[in-house]
Amino acid sequence: MNIFVCVKQVPDTETKITPTGDGSFIETASIKWIMNPYDEYAVEQALLVKTSNPAANVTVVRVGSVKDTEALRTAMAMGADDAVLVEANDNLDSYSIAKALKGAIEKSGKTPDMILAGKQAIDDDCLQVPQILAEMLKMPSVSVIVGFELNGTTVKVKREVEGGALEVYEVSTPVVLACNKGLNTPRYASLPGIMKAKKKPMVQLSLGDVGVSDADRRVKYSGFKLPPEKPAGKKFDATDPAKQREVLAQVVGLLRTEAKVI
Repeated sequence: MNIFVCVKQVPDTETKITPTGDGSFIETASIKWIMNPYDEYAVEQALLVKTSNPAANVTVVRVGSVKDTEALRTAMAMGADDAVLVEANDNLDSYSIAKALKGAIEKSGKTPDMILAGKQAIDDDCLQVPQILAEMLKMPSVSVIVGFELNGTTVKVKREVEGGALEVYEVSTPVVLACNKGLNTPRYASLPGIMKAKKKPMVQLSLGDVGVSDADRRVKYSGFKLPPEKPAGKKFDATDPAKQREVLAQVVGLLRTEAKVI
């Protein structure tokens, strides 16, 4: 069984973000990169399948810059067998990323039985890549899964929907599954795993190698800027009972005219 896991490298949530001078993206030189948290559930699920099927091969695939390979090394330290990195700018759109992933999977020479990914990336929140990839590969897909049961070539998954309800699907492999929090508990990479990851194979490809060009891009980003700073809070002295009515009128007036919540 060949299992592919699509991962993305995203800025750590504690990293200070600064837009580039032209507003086309963010400054990446000083950013600490981590594996997208939702992708950790996808990696863990692949490793759980491998536990019950030792002959399975788990390959992690990422599209992005080569200056930091933290996400791929982390996945291999957790237990993935090998990795593929498609070198590209970190601000590609969802369509280009999906096409690059498709090309990388096909370039590997291994026929995928299952493709796992996180339901979304925490940086752009697009929630598009797994579905686009499935369509490109002509595979069924289920997103936002929180339950997984493999029986031969059939997978039964539970999908979370609004209101806390669950939908249950049975699909045949090959299949693309987008994982959500609650599916499992991702393991930590052990020290031996980290050491072994340094020796595991990582293939590097260019966008040209996987058949992606600038003409494939559907969306170009611009106008990156930080949100405006919040104004300082206002304090009102209402300790004097004689002025409480006046203070209350001021507060209500500000809630109407400035905060616009009433």
